[in-house]
Amino acid sequence: MSDARLRRVQKEIRDCAKDKTSNISIDMIDESPFHLVGAFPGPPDTPYEGGYYEVDIVIPDAYPFQPVKMKFITKVYHPNVSSASGAICLDILKDAWSPVLTLKSTLISLQSLLCEPVPNDPQDAEVAKHYLADRNSFNATAKHWAQAYAQAPAHKKKNEPGKVATDAELAGLSEENVIGFTDMGFSREQVITILKKLNYRGNNVNPQSYNAVLEELLK
Repeated sequence: MSDARLRRVQKEIRDCAKDKTSNISIDMIDESPFHLVGAFPGPPDTPYEGGYYEVDIVIPDAYPFQPVKMKFITKVYHPNVSSASGAICLDILKDAWSPVLTLKSTLISLQSLLCEPVPNDPQDAEVAKHYLADRNSFNATAKHWAQAYAQAPAHKKKNEPGKVATDAELAGLSEENVIGFTDMGFSREQVITILKKLNYRGNNVNPQSYNAVLEELLK
């Protein structure tokens, strides 16, 4: 099985390297064919456009009869990706896996997941709530994360002097939410730290979290 697994993985790496149209790459980490890093560009017409996303790949002993283990290395703001660990909620990485799937096709599925989030089966519940509650605000935050963590250029910011992402937005927070607490007299740095710690998305998303933020600020 080990020799078959090795041959399969080596062939998949070679085939991906030959494919110049998909923009998917797969490389070994520390010369190990069973610990890889995959990468792909953010899909167009999404908040992730222009970004470059890397994925940690671990090949299990029973591959291809067991699913590969994947998680995002690049931080991504998405309902089906943990904003803390990069863990991914995708059926083909679990019970919908099939031996006919390849590393490249699985990475393409991750790229497609960025186009079509599934908020009703989230990996990050708070991000999913944000997505469902205010799509424009969600898109803005996802775009700021793409710029901050995935090297996406701020295309639409170039002709708007002063319209750069704020420290709050780069932390995945709404500027309006930060100001709501700084106007009470709390320092901006303290507010951003606590809102990020509590993954605060606004009183309209989870009213109970507002009190939790105040309790932390008053400590």
